[in-house]
Amino acid sequence: MSHAAEAARRRTFAIISHPDAGKTTLTENLLLAGGAIRAAGEVAARGEARRTRSDWMKIERDRGISVSASVMTFEFQDLVFNLLDTPGHEDFSEDTYRTLTAADCAVMVLDAAKGIEPQTLKLFEVCRLRDIPIVTFINKMDREALEPIDLLDEVQDRLQLDTAPLYWPAASGQRFAGMMDLTKKEFIQFERRPGEPPKIGDAPRIAADDATLKANLDGHVYTELTEGLEMAAGLLPEFDQESFLAGHMTPVVYGSALRHFGVAELLRTLQLYAPPPRDQKAERKGEPVTIHAADNTVSGFVFKIQANMDPNHRDRVAFLRLCSGEFRRGMRLKTAGGKQLGIHNPLMFLAQDRGIAETAYAGDVIGVPNHGQLRVGDSLSENGDIQFAGIPNFAPELLRRARVKDPMKAKHLRKALESLGEEGVTQLFKPTIGSDMIVGAVGQLQFEVMIERVAAEYNLEVVFEPAPYNVARWLSCDDPKILEDFLERNKSASGTDLDDAPVYLAKNAWDVGYAQEKNPEIRFTATKERAI
Repeated sequence: MSHAAEAARRRTFAIISHPDAGKTTLTENLLLAGGAIRAAGEVAARGEARRTRSDWMKIERDRGISVSASVMTFEFQDLVFNLLDTPGHEDFSEDTYRTLTAADCAVMVLDAAKGIEPQTLKLFEVCRLRDIPIVTFINKMDREALEPIDLLDEVQDRLQLDTAPLYWPAASGQRFAGMMDLTKKEFIQFERRPGEPPKIGDAPRIAADDATLKANLDGHVYTELTEGLEMAAGLLPEFDQESFLAGHMTPVVYGSALRHFGVAELLRTLQLYAPPPRDQKAERKGEPVTIHAADNTVSGFVFKIQANMDPNHRDRVAFLRLCSGEFRRGMRLKTAGGKQLGIHNPLMFLAQDRGIAETAYAGDVIGVPNHGQLRVGDSLSENGDIQFAGIPNFAPELLRRARVKDPMKAKHLRKALESLGEEGVTQLFKPTIGSDMIVGAVGQLQFEVMIERVAAEYNLEVVFEPAPYNVARWLSCDDPKILEDFLERNKSASGTDLDDAPVYLAKNAWDVGYAQEKNPEIRFTATKERAI
């Protein structure tokens, strides 16, 4: 099979949701439905059972949340699926943003009782910025839920996204009976088995004629279903593939991930409608180009770095999204900056489990073990002449001074923080004056994760204390001399980031505004694309 045909078999999608919408449970049950794993780990269980394939960090297993993006590859119906699981917690939104740059499609998971929540809205906006098509999965229908039409109205009103249900639910909560397959005109029955594990695989289907439905459904449920179907037919548009791929319409599937209901239908929806690897914008020798999956030259970009996935080794793996060509183990690829790497042990993932990838194609995500040569945002290609659009860093919302309890281990702490900073977990700033290490994060949970990881992976006790700064902005100027003079005059409020880019460290937003007003030639920015 040609590399173009292999690329056409790939479906690379991310799962996004608000915390507690059931994303991790859905992820695991998609892997079950696709045959990638044989037994589910219950997120709500205790002890050793509290473990899922995508949540491999200790803090994730302990708290039952996802704080790191992970990749899982599996095959289903002659297609290769690359599932990118994203952190659900808003404190890790930057990791989610980077992961979405590698996705061609997204599954948006909504809690049927809550609808659109703040984090869902933020993640959707990221998808919209990149025109990523979205499939909606309305989860937890076996609990009391909002009216289906109200949920779809909310999606339409708040996200400005047309909704096209492929299925329609029959009631919710204790009365939830299943859903109508609007394409096949069949009713899929939900079977509640108290005390029994949920059935893996296809749910039973019955004919959708009135006589059969009346014979199998409670009278009130039958009435709700028929009224809902009439309303949906009259008010909602039919699914349109082109509108979906353009990011204007979302197909909707209902279900209960915990009960494995609707999961197979979601997977088939992805199989039928999710796009193959999309074209990618890039530059070649300063000129804009479009990279196609069928192009012969191997190319890709790094969207994530993960250190210490194997606690027994100080490993460091770059997650490389392939955009074109046929990658073969042992190939030598170059960064746009000219660094050359021989990739002899490329990895394919099932969360933290890994195997050697002999070949890979556009749409695939492979792990590239390295010792610090690669960073988030690096582009790799055979000739080193392709530079994909950069992956930005965002200014942190919290700044803390890092201190190790044993002063003799200060150098070790710096190395640990630099390693985590290169992952993109947090950002590290070095003030011009003094030896402080200032760590920036989106939310408090990131610091808690860092404390646990530094202890577990580096055997160091780190303390995060209030910093003399609360705001960080990157500095740039068309005239290097003007910027140099400004930094010289403001040594106490300046520093550098991990890439040695100049940063203004301020007490508050007012200080930033004042400095900007007094220095109009200098740009104070809250985002930065790393120069390659």
